[in-house]
Amino acid sequence: MHKTALSRARNMAAITGVAILVSLTGACSSNDGAPAAPVTPAAISQETLTQLPEATTFGTVTGAPGDPQPGAGATAGKVLHPKQELVVYTAAGGQPIAKLPTIQMGSPTWVPIVAQQNDWAQILLPTRPNASSGWVHLTDGAAETADNDYAVHVDRASFKLEILQGGKSIGQWTIGTGKAQHPTPAGRAYIIASIEETKNTYSPIVLPLSYHSDSLETFGGGPGTVGLHTWPDNSFVGKANSDGCIRVTKDALDQLVKLPLGTIVNIT
Repeated sequence: MHKTALSRARNMAAITGVAILVSLTGACSSNDGAPAAPVTPAAISQETLTQLPEATTFGTVTGAPGDPQPGAGATAGKVLHPKQELVVYTAAGGQPIAKLPTIQMGSPTWVPIVAQQNDWAQILLPTRPNASSGWVHLTDGAAETADNDYAVHVDRASFKLEILQGGKSIGQWTIGTGKAQHPTPAGRAYIIASIEETKNTYSPIVLPLSYHSDSLETFGGGPGTVGLHTWPDNSFVGKANSDGCIRVTKDALDQLVKLPLGTIVNIT
């Protein structure tokens, strides 16, 4: 079980806890039972690498494949942390489209793995457009992986947020969501960072998600990243009154900040 204490309120760049490191060399098999031949990534020039956009919440990745199961639900799984900058491809052996940095918004980059093929892993990206994915080639020591048995489900219709561990509910809260003109986007998002808020007073900690507003290009000068955060009072509870973010109670945030980065937040 992979857990991250993160020391979210004081140390936003650290992940602590227990991690079970796993290998990404599990083989796929062809129809006749023989292992699929490894696919080697195409050579990339330094000029091409420099021009690739960074796969962060501030970026847009053109030509990225979509999430293969955007409505898969809140499920646990493997997460990946690049130990060095990784090139992101359209497919195993496909074209390069981005580069995945080791840090996201001051926190270590952890992204969900949604598929594997030999030493390739398909990951969800934190960029625009929403539900973007890509493939990374994992050489020895290129990345750390871990099992994450947590997941979050957000039901916009009933204004409910639920945390699951191993598929079992460990807590449920009533929340606030985006108003009609700025709805909270639906899909399989995930927690990309944990930020100690210093500029605004509405929430001591903000948990940015991999999704962005579909109706606003920016929130306060930022890239329009949707997040989980509290509010100065409980007037938001059970209402659609935000600009797209998910407003939660203090009790809910106290539990959410304990979740590992890369935890799936499935929004329906």
